[in-house]
Amino acid sequence: MVRPGDHVLWGQVTGEPPSLVEALVAQRAALGPLSVFLGTGLGHALRPEHADQFRMQGLGGLGTTRALANAGVLEVLPLHGGQVGRLLASGRIRCDVALLMLSPAGPDGTHSLGCAVDYMDAAIGAARTVIAEVSPRIPFTFGHDAVPASRLDAVLETDRAPYAAPPPRIGAAGRAIARHVAAFVADGSTIQIGLGELPEAILDGLTHHRDLGLHSGILGDAAMRLIECGVLTNARKPIDPGCSVTTTLIGSERLYAFAHRNPAVLLRPCGYTHADAVLGQLPKLVAVNTALEVDLTGQVNAEQAGRTILGGIGGQADFARAASRSPGGCSIIALPAVASTGASRIVARLSGPVTTPRADVDLVVTEHGSADLRGCGLTERRRRLIAIAAPAAREGLERAAREEGAG
Repeated sequence: MVRPGDHVLWGQVTGEPPSLVEALVAQRAALGPLSVFLGTGLGHALRPEHADQFRMQGLGGLGTTRALANAGVLEVLPLHGGQVGRLLASGRIRCDVALLMLSPAGPDGTHSLGCAVDYMDAAIGAARTVIAEVSPRIPFTFGHDAVPASRLDAVLETDRAPYAAPPPRIGAAGRAIARHVAAFVADGSTIQIGLGELPEAILDGLTHHRDLGLHSGILGDAAMRLIECGVLTNARKPIDPGCSVTTTLIGSERLYAFAHRNPAVLLRPCGYTHADAVLGQLPKLVAVNTALEVDLTGQVNAEQAGRTILGGIGGQADFARAASRSPGGCSIIALPAVASTGASRIVARLSGPVTTPRADVDLVVTEHGSADLRGCGLTERRRRLIAIAAPAAREGLERAAREEGAG
């Protein structure tokens, strides 16, 4: 079913079919050279030495693909998250074989993509061969086209669970950042946010808000808790009212059970969740993203530190631009002032590419406060960003700002 020279693509994050990927890796020598396309990885089946038979391309150092990128065996495609589906549909990204992780069939005989839709609808449409791993531990979710059994060329039945994300440990800096962010989230806002310590802390800090909505690339346990306590109602959204919209579930088994046949949780393709035409219909859209570093003009690098690949573009730029233009909304970059290495994350010059341009960043938040950049010239931007940098870094940043000049 898989031929030498084929281009193979499988679901990313919690949509990865672990048994199928493990089998592909184990049989790679017999299958011959293949090209594989990788999104965010949570599985560990694919390793750098597998470049002996696999030509690997992907969206960056996202999750477990980071080791492949930094071993030099992953060719990074600098793409926005919302572009992938279109490129698959047009054939510019080739997909001969799609590997899926599906729920058991429903009463009508169709399967759900379960925990992750992303661009797999486009992959299914483009593929010559579709192979599915079906597990009763995958929830049946709504919001996307179900997969008919007739589209599946082969099915492997397993009892594998989707990958889970352990709850992050939230430190003092994370909680301080969350308090600063909460001040910019008005009641009735629609939130876009990621996963990890800061997003978890920020969502946990919104429990006293009212009628929030969710339209995001990821829905995790913290968002589920806001739904359960009546904060995240989606009541004021002009589109998908009453429903939390995402393209990926990632969290605990309780989250996956919560989403199973839950009509208030919609998993839509990233061609919808990240689309300008869709995001432009959301007033009071607040996009909260993080970064590796922000320079003194507000430019954001979320991809690479020097030669080390640590992230990717993902949906950050899509949501940041939409939120900065949304009536009553804003684009927020939230990050600790200091990296794990001890280096300042507010920097004079970026050490990697510009992921999000400064025109699409409204606020930068660290544990030391917030820098509102809206309507500010470069001199004032530098002053405000230095004020929220780590105290030990401020003198050096001020010196660098003087050397750069006021323009």
